[in-house]
Amino acid sequence: MSTRHIISLLMENEAGALSRVAGLFSARGYNIESLTVAPTEDPTLSRMTIVTRGSEDVIEQIIKQLNKLIEVVKILDLSDGSHIERELMLVKVRAFGKDREEMKRMADIFRGRIIDVTEKTYTIELTGPGSKLDAFIEALDQTAILETVRTGASGIGRGERILKV
Repeated sequence: MSTRHIISLLMENEAGALSRVAGLFSARGYNIESLTVAPTEDPTLSRMTIVTRGSEDVIEQIIKQLNKLIEVVKILDLSDGSHIERELMLVKVRAFGKDREEMKRMADIFRGRIIDVTEKTYTIELTGPGSKLDAFIEALDQTAILETVRTGASGIGRGERILKV
């Protein structure tokens, strides 16, 4: 059975490291659903969050292969325990005439913020788990959506569960 996994890893912040991780996935035919990467509080390290799907065997294989990469310092499969997951989405929607108030109401229901207003559009910012963002998109009139941008998931272990060198 294929399940969704959030793999978080610390890696050396150097040129080519990201392409080696992505290359590892593509060379083996594994799909990356989303990928986020940014420096940590230690500027020599970056934290990468990869969302992928696979059986337990496939995920175990992915983690073993990632551990072989020289740049990878530490790995944690956040899906193995309690964690917090968030994603950011910006959605530009048609908002004029009678639709304006409805779009504001929808943003409020999903705890989104309208961050840009023009005569004919709103740009709405939402954060939360991917399922919340999916639900917002599904709740909108599809013809009203002009543009969507999503960051992909970022995650962190709950409580004492940390990824640190």
